[in-house]
Amino acid sequence: MRAVVQRVSSASVRSRPDPAAEFDTVGRIGSGMCVLVGVTHTDTPDEATKLADKLSGLRIFDDADGVMNLGPSAVDAEFLVVSQFTLYGDTSRGRRPSWIEAARPEHAEPLVERVVDELRAGGATVATGRFRTEMLVDLVNDGPVTLVIDV
Repeated sequence: MRAVVQRVSSASVRSRPDPAAEFDTVGRIGSGMCVLVGVTHTDTPDEATKLADKLSGLRIFDDADGVMNLGPSAVDAEFLVVSQFTLYGDTSRGRRPSWIEAARPEHAEPLVERVVDELRAGGATVATGRFRTEMLVDLVNDGPVTLVIDV
């Protein structure tokens, strides 16, 4: 699994199921992390649990001295988790990305849901996008702080 994590002061995701529909806000958070999650074919529930554990303990929030030393629970950070198959796009040949390494939705969706469930089980407030829809993500990157995590 791969995640792009951005520390945010706010974030939201809007979704529409088809091009004729209007976009509806389906997830919104205040201060916390916007997490784009990509899944590949070999990913398992164990990796989803590892990713959730990594996210819940990630010390990217400032302490009183302005040092990134605090985890999400110490600052009541919220999570916005959005599936992002394009994280496994391969651009090594030509200019059109290949999506061969990205898992099919049937495989990816339960694993992204597992990440969300694990974060919630740990007491976090988690908002999400909506699978198999077009989405627009709005965020204010705080810092900016952006990390790529592979588990």
